Formats: sequence, C-alpha cells, structure tokens
Amino acid sequence: MDLACLNLRWSLALFDGLVAGGMRRLVLSPGSRSTPLVLAGQRQPELELTPILDERSAAFFALGLARASGRPVGLVCTSGSALAHWFPAVIEASESGIPLILLSADRPPELRGWGANQTIDQTRLFGGFVREFHDPGPAEDSPAALKMMRALGTRAAAVSRGHRPGPVHLNLPFREPLVPASDCVAEPDPRSERFSPSPLRERGWGEGECDQTALTSLLSGRGVICCGPGDWPPAFAPALWACAERLNAPVLCDPLSGLRFGSAPVHRITRYDSLLRNPRTAARLKPDWVLRIGRAPVSKTLLGWLADIPTILIDPGAGWSDPNHDVRLQIAVDPIHLCNRLTCAGLVDPDWLAGWIDSEQRLNQLTADYLAQAPWCEAHLLADLLAALPEGDGLFCANSMPIRQLDTWSGSRASALRVFGNRGASGIDGQTSTLAGLNAGGVPTTALLGDLSFLHDLSGLLLLRDLNRPCIVLNNGGGRIFDYLPQHGLPDFARLWRTPVGIDLKGLIESCGIGYRTVEDGEGFRQALAHSLGETGTGCGVIEVRVDADLSRQIHREFWRQMLD
Repeated sequence: MDLACLNLRWSLALFDGLVAGGMRRLVLSPGSRSTPLVLAGQRQPELELTPILDERSAAFFALGLARASGRPVGLVCTSGSALAHWFPAVIEASESGIPLILLSADRPPELRGWGANQTIDQTRLFGGFVREFHDPGPAEDSPAALKMMRALGTRAAAVSRGHRPGPVHLNLPFREPLVPASDCVAEPDPRSERFSPSPLRERGWGEGECDQTALTSLLSGRGVICCGPGDWPPAFAPALWACAERLNAPVLCDPLSGLRFGSAPVHRITRYDSLLRNPRTAARLKPDWVLRIGRAPVSKTLLGWLADIPTILIDPGAGWSDPNHDVRLQIAVDPIHLCNRLTCAGLVDPDWLAGWIDSEQRLNQLTADYLAQAPWCEAHLLADLLAALPEGDGLFCANSMPIRQLDTWSGSRASALRVFGNRGASGIDGQTSTLAGLNAGGVPTTALLGDLSFLHDLSGLLLLRDLNRPCIVLNNGGGRIFDYLPQHGLPDFARLWRTPVGIDLKGLIESCGIGYRTVEDGEGFRQALAHSLGETGTGCGVIEVRVDADLSRQIHREFWRQMLD
C-alpha cells in the first residue's frame, strides 16, 4: 500500500477508537507533519473540527470545550516546538482533571537525534502531567496493527475520563509522503469491528478505600464541610445538603464549587472569608473536624483557618490536595455515594449550626450596609453582574484579583449559575481562549478578567468575535494583587511587580473586529451589560471597566477593618 495512504488508514483507525470512546471535538493547528491526522479527522462524521492558528490558544480553547462538555477533546499539532506551546494548558488540565487527548505528529525514529529539520525529542515531553503516554511508532500495514490503533484510541479516551481524569499524550510519527493520492482507499478494514470502550473500574465504597466505622468515628462533635473547586454532577448538591443536615454541619462553598448559586438550605455559607478575618469569630467557630470535598479553596484566609484541624478529604481523583498536611483520612470515592452514607457519631450541638447561620446573615447585612455608602467598585459590579446573568449561564472568572473579588463579595443567589476558573495551576495565561472554548462547548459564558490576564492571551482575542456573551475586563493598571501582598513596600515595586503596560485596549480590540465599550461607573456598566446580554445577536465584544485601584484598596481595607470590630 502507498505510504501516504497507509498513514491515513493508520490515523483513521485511531480516530475510530477515539470517537467510540466519546470524543466529539477536535482542535487543530496548521502544520505539515500532522496532515494524516487532519485528513482522518475530516473523514469522521461525528467529529467537529476547529482550526486555531496558535497552539497555546488552541490548547486553552480545547480545555474550555472539555470543561464545559465533560467529554474528551482532541488536540492536533505538527512536530517540533509546536506541542511545547500546549504545556500551560496541559498543566491546567492535569491539575483540574480535564480530559484532553494530545495528538502530536512527529518525525519517524530514523530522523530523531540526527539534526533533521523541525525535529526534537517529543518523548514524554509533558512528564507527569499526563495520565498516559504512548508512541505506537510509524504506520504498519497489518490487521493486528490497525486493531491496536483502534484500541489505543479507545484506551486514551477512557483513561482521560477515568477515576483520575486528565490529559493523555499520543505521539504519532509519520514517514513521508503525507498527502495521499486522490484514488487512495483508506477506509477501515471491514473485517475489524468497531467497538465501544470497556468502562474503567471505578473505585467505590467497600473496596478497601475506607472503613466506614473508622470514618464515622472521626465525625464526632462539631464539624464543618468545606467544598472546594470541582466539576460535580447535578446529583451532588442534593446529596451534600442531605448529608449536611444529618451531620448538623455548615457547608463552606467555594465560588468554584458549583454550590454558591442556586437553591440551597440554610447550611450554605459564603461569607467565610470575611467572617474568619475576625480572630474572636474565627476562634468561636473552630470545629472539631473538617470534611473537605474537592480541591483546596480559593480563600487563603479559610485555608489558614483550617490548619491543624483533623481533616477528612474526599477526592475522587486521589490528587492529595492537602497543602496544610492535616488530612487524617483521604478517600478516593464518588462523593455522592459517600454523602448518601455518612452519619454523625454521638450527639449533635443544636447551637453549632445556628451560630454559623446567624453569623452569615449578620455579615450579609453588614456587607450590604457598607456597600450602600461606599463609592462604586468591583463589589458593586459583581452584584450587578450576578443579578443580570440568566439562570443556567456560565461565569468564567480569571485568577489573581477577579476570583478573589468574587470570593469576597459575591454571596449567593437563588438562581443557578455555573462558575468556571482555571484554578488547577492558577495561572493567568489562556483566559480568553478558555472563555471561547466554554462558549463553543454549549455553555453561554461571560468572563471577568483582569487587564494583565486579558493581555496575556492576545492570540485568543480573535476567538471572541462570535461570542454571544461579553468579556468584562477590569482595567486597574497592572498586577494589583501585589498591592495586597508584602511586596508592596519593596523598592521599585510598580515597575518590577505591578508592571502596568498602558496599552490602548480600545484600539487593540477594535482592530480585531470586536465590539468595545468602556465604563467607569455603575450606571454605565449596567447599560453596557444589558446591551451585551440583550437579544442583539452575536459579537457582544469586550466591556472595559476602568477601576481606581487605590480607591478599591481603601474600600477593601476599611471593610476588613470593620470585620475586626
């Protein structure tokens, strides 16, 4: 068989397995060596292909797609340095448990290490950040080899969604020629049955992870449930609320937990970051045990308060999320299954939960009273944004200041809202590309970004042209999170840490054919947001909110000072 035709047939077998394993989207960046993969993707009727010029943007776009859909998303690139640009998104996918299938084209073995053009050592390039790595070698013309490639595709898709979800890397060397003749017949061998993947065995209760009696004995006395960032199924919230009722425990809901927004009982606590800044309150609310579910919370105040408290960690991905080193017991189990079984040991203190609820309600009122007389700032913007976003929409919140603003000021709301954030590695890269991927994945998502996060992903700006939700940029003149950190007092602070850039965002955004509005106050923001969320079609564009960072810092510090009274 012609070698180019064999390359295509080899790739078709791989994609047959990937599609059988649930992959429906393929994001590709242009290149020559990856041609067989692109041609094979084109021939898969169940695959939707999205070409994106820059590999870094492509990877974060795929990350957003996979996060929104829960399905594995494929990435294709050519050989050489191209796949190195995937690395930040691969790290985030690994740390957040997002299923990506990394399909890197490569030169054949005889060209590696001999100075051939566009050839580097791609073997295990992503190290421990991928769940599995495979290099099946160049294409072979045998039924057994094609059967192996189908199985490899199925395996990669299954592993990416297994008990520890994350990226899988398939490095695929191709010999030239790469473009088959027009009369090439490269359909899969009819003797090879298409098959669906065997499900990975999930770990569950009673399989050695935990002794239920031992666990129940740890849940004695006054406890707190802390739910951190995680992508939980719809059945999780009802199971958790019922569990909290039985344990007589408040549930401290991280903004990325999926529990802050939507209907909930009185157990839901969202003002903990402010509550726990008061040492007397923090001491009064100190529990005997903590049941943590998911990754570590955003709030540094909360994480510090949790230190030295006996902790049970429920983490289905077995990721060892224990920065305080206080976990007495870790259970890799479906949290829904666990919540349905947990009961409290001994008598419950009826005043314990009531004290938390009373503190939350008082702080809700104190926050409202304070903001009613404070100048307009990010806290007011968040209130307007949360009031305006339609039920079931998504909100993508960038790292650094935006996610912390959301944690401090958002409170809760009765209607559902999906909140997303790249908190696996907490970088500021790839934010606009992730936003575009979330929207392409079927979740209408508005973004709240800082100016540096926005500028860090300029290549992703082109992906915002057709969004039907706005990208809100808080322009506070650089990395203002450092204004709240000890670096603030260092010499040459502004130049070396805050790094203001002074770029005209309006000209930059409009040059890409994207709509733009700028606002400086509440009325202007509400009008711009209403226009962007209205029924005016796609292309909502960017809303730049110019923030007085020094005033914002004063508002924060005065509010926190009042927490000490």
